Amino acid sequence: MEHVVLVIHLILTLALIVLILLQRSEGGGLGMGTGGGLGSFASAQSTANALTKATTFVAIGFFTTSIILAILASHSGSSQSILDTVADTPAVQTAPSVPVEGAEDAAKTPETPSEPPTVPIAK
Repeated sequence: MEHVVLVIHLILTLALIVLILLQRSEGGGLGMGTGGGLGSFASAQSTANALTKATTFVAIGFFTTSIILAILASHSGSSQSILDTVADTPAVQTAPSVPVEGAEDAAKTPETPSEPPTVPIAK
């Protein structure tokens, strides 16, 4: 159920973005409606009313699905964070190490000198 509401919510989000960008604002709104591109098909006033009504209905659907998703999330029973589930899983599985002949000598760290090296100064 939650996945269906989430998909509807995402579709409404994209539709709301498109409808808002298509509307004519004082600045022109993506350049739409400045040159009578619709011709005699629809007047500017009727197009603005249709876009406004469509935006209103999509916005109501957006807020409704937001509230439904919040209610579903509160009833899901899992109070664990996503970060907690990531921290519980091992990041990398390593293969068991296989001893190699002569690896003991290479694995030894060189002894560190007790005094730092000195740099000769030319006179």
